[in-house]
Amino acid sequence: MGRGRQKAKATKQARDIKYYSPNTDYSALQRELTGPSSRATSRFADDPPEPDYSAYEDKYAEDLEDDDDEVDTRRIG
Repeated sequence: MGRGRQKAKATKQARDIKYYSPNTDYSALQRELTGPSSRATSRFADDPPEPDYSAYEDKYAEDLEDDDDEVDTRRIG
């Protein structure tokens, strides 16, 4: 007998949650997303530059191309 009342309450709660829209403080959201700009730039300014790996790339590029031509000759079964 209590199922009808329980279902109505659940439906009302679901509807309240679905259509709930609180007031949004967009300026606070913008402050949170941007953060202090001085902290973000100082963290990356001290990083050393990445080494140049272009000489190694050319050296090993031929090995990678040769591997693609090989065919697997194993028999399955």
